[in-house]
Amino acid sequence: MIAMAIRASPNKRCTLSEIYQYLHSKYPFFRGSYTGWKNSVRHNLSLNEVFIKLPKDMLDKQKTN
Repeated sequence: MIAMAIRASPNKRCTLSEIYQYLHSKYPFFRGSYTGWKNSVRHNLSLNEVFIKLPKDMLDKQKTN
């Protein structure tokens, strides 16, 4: 689901907040009062080497271009 969120973005990169927003908008489960799923998203992003953390200013520059 995280990869789906990233692939759905125009530049194929997402902030953590954008991933949350995507999941919240696409799946009813993520709209409920339980917010522990956010920890699971962060956990998966930190452990899977497919996902790369970029400096925030690098993402900001790409959004303005």
